Amino acid sequence: MFGRRWNLRIVWELREGALGFRALQQRCDGMSSSVLRQRLTELLDARIVEQQPDTAYRLTELGRGAHQALRPLVAWSGAWAVALEDDDPVARS
Repeated sequence: MFGRRWNLRIVWELREGALGFRALQQRCDGMSSSVLRQRLTELLDARIVEQQPDTAYRLTELGRGAHQALRPLVAWSGAWAVALEDDDPVARS
């Protein structure tokens, strides 16, 4: 599920609350509407995302749990980026 391109990004963008389709598309750097629809369908089927009556999308309880489970990876990636910068002679100058 999370190996599919854009699925993690959608979860990330919905972490703070519901978004409509266009707002979500804009936050995902303008991914095509067909790809966004396909990814949302996959996440809906997996019960990671739900569609509200006003048509906005939000994380389900399972989706919020997935986001929480991924937080250590986010912290690690930040530390990794800093380490790479420290090793980059161009970044140090």
